Amino acid sequence: MKKVAFYTLGCKLNYSETSTISRKMEEAGYKKVEFTEQPDIFIINTCSVTENADKKCRKVVREARAISPNAYVAIIGCYAQLKPQEISEIPGVDAVLGAAEKFRLVELLDGFVRPAQPQVLASEINAANTFNTSYSLNDRTRTFLKIQDGCDYSCTFCTIPLARGSSRSDTIPHIIAQAKKIVASGVKEIVLTGVNTGDFGIREGQRKDRFIEVLKALEAVDGLERLRISSIEPNLLTDEIIEWVAQSKKLVPHFHIPLQSGSNTILKLMRRRYQRELYAGRVEKIKSLLPDCCIGVDVIVGFPGETEEYFLETYQFLQELNISYLHVFTYSERENTVAATMPGSVPMSVRHERSRMLHILSDKKRRAFYEENLNKPFSVLFENDVEEGRMHGFTPNYIRVAAKFDPLLINETKTVVLSSINEKGHVEVTEAEEVFHH
Repeated sequence: MKKVAFYTLGCKLNYSETSTISRKMEEAGYKKVEFTEQPDIFIINTCSVTENADKKCRKVVREARAISPNAYVAIIGCYAQLKPQEISEIPGVDAVLGAAEKFRLVELLDGFVRPAQPQVLASEINAANTFNTSYSLNDRTRTFLKIQDGCDYSCTFCTIPLARGSSRSDTIPHIIAQAKKIVASGVKEIVLTGVNTGDFGIREGQRKDRFIEVLKALEAVDGLERLRISSIEPNLLTDEIIEWVAQSKKLVPHFHIPLQSGSNTILKLMRRRYQRELYAGRVEKIKSLLPDCCIGVDVIVGFPGETEEYFLETYQFLQELNISYLHVFTYSERENTVAATMPGSVPMSVRHERSRMLHILSDKKRRAFYEENLNKPFSVLFENDVEEGRMHGFTPNYIRVAAKFDPLLINETKTVVLSSINEKGHVEVTEAEEVFHH
């Protein structure tokens, strides 16, 4: 029985796909092992969004070769679709599979015998036109369920449409069947994920369903305790969706809404499909119906043409918004994107300084959000995540809680009172046992 190890770079979508591919390989008779257990095969799932995709890929390949010099090394994922030839030239790579091929790697690589020359199996991106269902399992208490893939938007900074193809979706009956299977395995929380999750419903090139219909259908799945939306574009986050979340017994009060810039000028240059006023309106609507809601924000700093004035517009806009945390991305040029050829490049030192400022703002926002929620009761779903005798879990509104370790609490939902914030920035539960046994 050949041993296979997986390594995933990038987003939750990649993790859900790696998990699905690993199950397919186990079904085909391969044994999944840890990266360090001298596997016969390494599958490395790459990302094109994070910086230094090339460096990270090379480093993981180098480590794999050091652990198992004769192992078969296959590279899949977004970076593999964008730069297959370049990756095939990395010393130690045996195969590169594109977006249309990665789910067929067991049949395409036939026994994983190392070839004399690296194999490149990557079609043009328009060949990635079918939807492959994926979900992560056995990794944690929460499962990431992919319901949508690809993107029809043309943001000037983004390579995702080139790496994943056009927008396409699963069917609602199939999503429900997958959710029931996930719940039957003991999972309490499902996180819906996709490239452009709110654009759900496109199949065979036409819109067949709406995202709200998925939410309503999943509400009826017995045994599912929590449902979370990984991320949704502000222009797709309708009043109807917000109102449904507000009255739902399963959808949690947590939205992650990409903003990218708080300057309307920069939003236009990015070809985003909204202006800052719409974004502010979405936040206001959410907070009016769900005062304890956690709102996360993606923001890019150092985009071409982002003057000091435009950056300060973004900073001030975010400072005044009632949000909970930021994911800050420092802009980096990507080949074959419109933004890469735009004038007004921002010096790297300025990009890093702006990123630092927003990271500090994010820390302040997160702390203020945590403080607002102290001394309130919340249900916490505890995970198998233990550090120094403390176990961790999340409230519905995405506050990470620390409590004294108790093996009986893993994958259990318990009501706790949030009491204080520790030096690591996690919320502590004091007198946890008393609260749990009350």
